[in-house]
This record gives sequence, C-alpha cells and structure tokens, in this order.
Amino acid sequence: MSDSVKRVVIAESRLSLAPEEIRDDEPLNGDLLHLNSLGFVGMLVHLEDALDVTLPDDLFVGRTFKTVDDLVDVVADGATGTEALR
Repeated sequence: MSDSVKRVVIAESRLSLAPEEIRDDEPLNGDLLHLNSLGFVGMLVHLEDALDVTLPDDLFVGRTFKTVDDLVDVVADGATGTEALR
C-alpha cells in the first residue's frame, strides 16, 4: 500500500523518483514533494483509481495530512473500512 501511495504522490509532484526514495515522514508540501490543496484532491482521485478503492468523504474529516505516512494511514483505513468501525 505504501509504495502505491508513494507512486501517486511522486506523479502528482511531477518527480522522477522510485517509491523507496521517499521517506514515510516526507512532508507532502516540502522541499521534495510539492502538493497544494488542488493537487491533493486530484491525488485522492488517482489513489482511488490506482488502488481500486472508494475513500468515503467522512474519512477526511478532522484529519491533517502533513506527511506521506498520514496519507498512507487514511488510504489504508479507507481500503479496509476500519474507519467506519471506529
């Protein structure tokens, strides 16, 4: 799951890197990755397509996404449906 998320993040940042070159704690909007709010929304659509999952809107309520790992966590929750059970 982490590599798939990183591939989409890399594509949205328009970089030529391998997923293993991105740290889990890499900021989504920092020196390496450059995701703005519009890019973030587009990236979520790409993640749903790439991973063949539907991420419920309420999954994002009250969350902040500062690092790649934050995004991996929410996608994992959405993919397994565990967030709805909490």
